[in-house]
Amino acid sequence: MEPVQLAEAFKYLGAGLACIGMGIAALAVGNIFGNFLSGALRNPTASDGQFARAFIGAALAEGLGIFCLVVALVLLFVV
Repeated sequence: MEPVQLAEAFKYLGAGLACIGMGIAALAVGNIFGNFLSGALRNPTASDGQFARAFIGAALAEGLGIFCLVVALVLLFVV
């Protein structure tokens, strides 16, 4: 294999590995809302106070997923 082809292959490999972070972020958001729903069903009076915190956690997890997407796109189109 030529060095140019090898560099192109590693670029795609790196972008694919960066996209794993998006899947992990999706799992994190599901975990956040699943645990919130479980807690809200156990104690409905406390769910109103925790609803904003659930959205903050989901936003942080989604932000990390979007950051992984940006890294993958930078690897594909800039490097």
